Amino acid sequence: GEHPFNHLIDTLKDGDRKYFNPQKMNDARYDKLPLSIRVLLEAAIRKCDGFYVKEEDVHNILDWSEQQNVAEVPFPPARVLLQDFTGIPAMVDLAAMRDAVTKHGADPSLVNPVCPTDLIVDHSPETALKNQELELIRNKERLQFFKWCSKAFKNVNVVPPDVGAVHQLNLEYLSQVVQESQGFIYPDSVVGTDSHTTMINGLGILGWGVGGIESEAVMLGQPISLTLPQVVGCRLVGSVNILATSIDIVLGITKHLRQAGIAGKFVEFFGPGMSQLSVPDRTTIANMCPEYNATVSFFPVDHVTLKHFKQTNFTEEKLELLEAYLKAVKLFRSYEDSSEDPQYSEINLSSMVPHVSGPKRPQDRVAVSSMKEDFQSCLNEKVGFKGFHISKEKQESLVPFLHGGQEYELAHGSVVIAAVISCTNNCNPSVMLTAGLLAKKAVEAGLIVKPYIRTSLAPGSGMVTHYLNTSGVLPYLSQLGFEVIGYGCATCVGNTAPLPETVSEAIKEGDLVACGVLSGNRHFEGRLCDCVRANYLASPPLVVAYAIAGTVSINFEKEPLGVTSEGKEVYLRDVWPTREEVQQIEQDKVISSIFTELRARREKGNTFWNNLECPESVVFPWDPKSTYIRSPSFFNKLCKEVQPPQSIENAHALLFLGDKVTTDHISPAGSIARVSAAAKYLLSKRLTPREFNSYGARRGNDAVMTRGTFASIKLQNRLIGKPGPKTVHIPSGQTLDVFEAVERYQRDGIPLIILAGKQYGSGNSRDWAAKGPYLLGVRAVIAESFEKMHKNHLVGMGIAPLQFLPGQSADSLELCGKEKFTITLPEDLSPKQMLTVKTSSGKTFSVTTLFDNEMDVAFYRHGGLLRYVARTML
Repeated sequence: GEHPFNHLIDTLKDGDRKYFNPQKMNDARYDKLPLSIRVLLEAAIRKCDGFYVKEEDVHNILDWSEQQNVAEVPFPPARVLLQDFTGIPAMVDLAAMRDAVTKHGADPSLVNPVCPTDLIVDHSPETALKNQELELIRNKERLQFFKWCSKAFKNVNVVPPDVGAVHQLNLEYLSQVVQESQGFIYPDSVVGTDSHTTMINGLGILGWGVGGIESEAVMLGQPISLTLPQVVGCRLVGSVNILATSIDIVLGITKHLRQAGIAGKFVEFFGPGMSQLSVPDRTTIANMCPEYNATVSFFPVDHVTLKHFKQTNFTEEKLELLEAYLKAVKLFRSYEDSSEDPQYSEINLSSMVPHVSGPKRPQDRVAVSSMKEDFQSCLNEKVGFKGFHISKEKQESLVPFLHGGQEYELAHGSVVIAAVISCTNNCNPSVMLTAGLLAKKAVEAGLIVKPYIRTSLAPGSGMVTHYLNTSGVLPYLSQLGFEVIGYGCATCVGNTAPLPETVSEAIKEGDLVACGVLSGNRHFEGRLCDCVRANYLASPPLVVAYAIAGTVSINFEKEPLGVTSEGKEVYLRDVWPTREEVQQIEQDKVISSIFTELRARREKGNTFWNNLECPESVVFPWDPKSTYIRSPSFFNKLCKEVQPPQSIENAHALLFLGDKVTTDHISPAGSIARVSAAAKYLLSKRLTPREFNSYGARRGNDAVMTRGTFASIKLQNRLIGKPGPKTVHIPSGQTLDVFEAVERYQRDGIPLIILAGKQYGSGNSRDWAAKGPYLLGVRAVIAESFEKMHKNHLVGMGIAPLQFLPGQSADSLELCGKEKFTITLPEDLSPKQMLTVKTSSGKTFSVTTLFDNEMDVAFYRHGGLLRYVARTML
């Protein structure tokens, strides 16, 4: 049929480029919409098909001032971004779906992404320069599979290894700002499986991170469903403090936003202070969204963005098109006209002072000037987010140890890991350059970093190495021990080399609170290294400074950073570079050369990849011997017709968990412990522990991932009472590994549920945190509250997310976790329905189903989204 909004089609002055122009609706409400909402509106108009996107949705978005926080609206993004780790399961599922469709006699080549998909193969941390060949051989199978995907599927663009981690690439290279397809131009927008996808909003491109399961849905043509968001305006005024790096500005703004209570909202920036924020500053702020729970922080395209695009090799023609189109549909921001300002709160940039955050959570910020006192108070405080409870007599402990034939001492507060990671913040050249110039001045002043400190530099992309090189600071960083170790998520996901043994022994001997200082963006306790209890996030130059100082217990104002071999005291202020020095180098050496280099590398490609052989078939020839890639069992027993929802009868609680169980606890990404269910499986496949690799690298193998579910050493299961990947098999009363308990329950046909507290599933998006429990036989999770993305995953896997009634919890209902639970599901299941849970101890309580809409219910009834989509092909 005819497109319902054909009458809105307009052409740009050259006449051959068409676009949908919402202004032709002649509706005064359009001019009152925040710019981020205008992007949602355009997508809904263009993609209106009467099924996924209805006309009513378009009118709801236009009526944003009344419908915000009320209407559920669809958002069909322009493209999907997958990074290697989450890309594997998505592509493995599509390959398995081709098999399932073939079994039913349908055409497998119909299974393709509908939405253009960029798959970036470079998020595995082993890709260091020194061992790239080894890494490629080790991951050959995975790479062959990706190469098969690039040929077998339409609409998939695979970016081969060795170009840089996903965040920067998405930003630097794949972003069009304005997309063109089939003669139409429209705003670029993206959803990605990486929680850092939100950086893209710094370029005026709407986008955010979704789970692996939603991204698969979008790949298969389904829009993202969201409640029409409220938009909080953020007006920037004032000018920036000298010592404050971009990260301080980011964290200052982040703190302000966290206090503003904006969970689930869009934030939109404007105001005179915007001209002081470079595009890298903006992308850094936009990137921190997950930390303050906003969905996006949107920086509409303005004159600063255009100037930036000039340096990044957009052609003049492309720039003119971009500006003409954005102005035609009112998506270009000028700061003179305040009539378009949304309701806002004001932030003064001059209030930003340097901070670090820690020792356990990114939101606990400490001004650098009061770090010494703060660390001292953490030693005194009882164990918690800001406390280690070290008794007074033990606070002065000094533990001597040998390293490389020399004696050193460790104390509380000693730095043992210092990692400059450019996961997110540091594709901001100014920050990395500040670190490099600081290193140069420190080396010239005669300072060193003690050799036992595990220092590393993971630049995030080849371009960072490139500009550290062209600006001449790289040799100074490596002189201080900051050697390039690779381009993936290294220290951030616990993938670095272990500490020297003498160091970890000294830490254990003195029960010391040793410290890691890093510039990534996440540092849950024990994630860096089990024996390092305090982890601080700091800007790259401060990571270098704390490494030189050797301790976090220092007041930089009053105490020297270090003493040279001649006995001269050197203070931080003596070696800290000025903002002008940094910006000068950034302009002269960095921006355009970055992009020239990047383009050259992309065109040349990677020899190993270019020569890699891969199968030519329509369906993937799975290798039964493979321990990396297996066809998952999600499509087992798939029949054409949907069965009515099955009630959950006499289920046991597999685990009884407390508050803030993260996806890291549910599905760890780090290395595979030698005494774990996954290790037993890999040993049975004749692998040696050296060959285990990490859970992240084996995400394409459901047998490993299921065994890795709830395998975190930090898991606090209340059935056990101490942390570890164990549970009680309730019928026998035995304490077993979680997976062993599951095998017994499955043998006896006993369904399973999980009991939990508040914020179940917080932290990074991990699709295996839902797929794992599904394959373990978990039918429902009953919790006080859920992280939204994880809740969506559970629904997408056919697991029921059930919420205790407000004010109720497992404790208030006096559940011990050892009861049997029966949950009756009606045939006409509906969103937000109340269900009754009966327990074998005679207690009965109510829970609410967290199905947001009819689509959620449909997915649940089908046994998850994958089965839902597969059925549409049969």
